[in-house]
Amino acid sequence: MTGGMEQFVESWLLDPTVGKLVATTVAILIVVALVQAFRGVLNHYVQEPGNLHRARKMVSFLGYFIGLLSIAMIFSDSLGKMAVVFGVAGAGIAFALQEIIASLAGWVAISFGNFYKTGDRVQLGGIKGDVIDIGMLRTTMMEIGQWVNADLYNGRIVKIANSFVFKEPVFNYSGDFPFLWDEITVPVKYGGDYRLAREIFLKVLLEITGEFADEAKRSWAELIRVYRVDQTEIDSRVFLVANDNWMEFTLRYIVDYKKRRITKDRLFTRILEEVDQTNGRVAMASATFHLVETPEIRVKLVEPTQGHKA
Repeated sequence: MTGGMEQFVESWLLDPTVGKLVATTVAILIVVALVQAFRGVLNHYVQEPGNLHRARKMVSFLGYFIGLLSIAMIFSDSLGKMAVVFGVAGAGIAFALQEIIASLAGWVAISFGNFYKTGDRVQLGGIKGDVIDIGMLRTTMMEIGQWVNADLYNGRIVKIANSFVFKEPVFNYSGDFPFLWDEITVPVKYGGDYRLAREIFLKVLLEITGEFADEAKRSWAELIRVYRVDQTEIDSRVFLVANDNWMEFTLRYIVDYKKRRITKDRLFTRILEEVDQTNGRVAMASATFHLVETPEIRVKLVEPTQGHKA
């Protein structure tokens, strides 16, 4: 009995398949240990969160690749015998998993094509939000807008297939040029001092958005070195149009892509404060409707005349 058991254990240990399974286990353990060690090194030397996130993703991907390569090398003789089977099965798998393959290709394009990175504000497939993770198959976004006004989070987390980068435009609000041009309109009553109004609006624009303009000029200069774009007007401007109801001033300015709403709030607050100090020389206009009373209607009733007797 004991001799038979020893012979069975000995034959089991000498079985090539068992040896390959043991070698595979050891290889996987070594790869996992290396991945964890490299992650520890990255946590120590890489301080910027976005770069750290991308580096950790790349280390994980390399770990998967090395693990699969090790398994393939260990079982290379067996895989060689099954080459024909794998070839036939591969065609069917590629057709069935074409969306997954497209998403993997999209992940490669995103990683090396500078489409966007974690932390960027983008619009993908009609959905706007901030990128919080880029996986091998899907991009995860914290959505903005929808039932929430302006560019504020609405609380929904959206996952979008990476294959979208090949199918639809990718709008990046914060890539190489993290600024946006924005406008507000201010109606002013006719009869007011429009020259003073223009001075007030320019003063407020420089006060509130001047720092954005200075930063945007430096960023635009860097953009010119990378892309074929011409120099453009970045300083704040005020435009006047006289329409049927009032003088309409359009205030155009540049702003950080994450500060559009708070900037509008500050602009309107300061404009109202400055207008109040003009003592009526500048007054805000509004649409008014004057209801005219219904004109008096007089109705005269006439009695019918009696016919003549024959």
